[in-house]
Amino acid sequence: MKEKITGQSIRLFEKKGFSETSIQDIVDSLGVTKGTFYYYFSSKEELLMDIHLGYIDELLVHQEQILKDTAKCCKEKLFEIVNMLITNITTQGAAAKIFFREMKNLSAERLALIIPKRDQFRLNIEGLIKAGVEKGEFRPELNAPIITMAILGITNWSYQWFNPKGKVSDREVAEIFVEMILKGIQVN
Repeated sequence: MKEKITGQSIRLFEKKGFSETSIQDIVDSLGVTKGTFYYYFSSKEELLMDIHLGYIDELLVHQEQILKDTAKCCKEKLFEIVNMLITNITTQGAAAKIFFREMKNLSAERLALIIPKRDQFRLNIEGLIKAGVEKGEFRPELNAPIITMAILGITNWSYQWFNPKGKVSDREVAEIFVEMILKGIQVN
């Protein structure tokens, strides 16, 4: 039942927003009582926190798997991370929207649990960029923190416009992004 409450809440939060969705809306849509909700969650904010943790923890696990793959070079790992983020919109689109859009509704105490995980995800990419520079795969003058923020900016904003059922697949979007990141848009 906890998974049903979470799944339905993700759909409602995506459609109506966190603030506009009441616990009553959630339980009515599932045909259960508020007691059922409160058995699993102490508050709507705890539910939101659970959604946030589930989303970022899953991303971190997948990112770590990519980074630990010794058979891939830094460029391939970068592609895999970008591809993972775009593909995640296909599989976890609503949760991604909630993660980015509804963070403002978490208390400072709960944010203190999420922000270090977000920072770790970012620092892992930054470390990959630095490793690529050291190995000669990326240009030596790159500012790794700024490049990392650019990568996260273009990938994380994709949830706003990317249509998984559109003309371009998630993999094609990832290829376009990585090509742009690695080569820029200027003719040499």
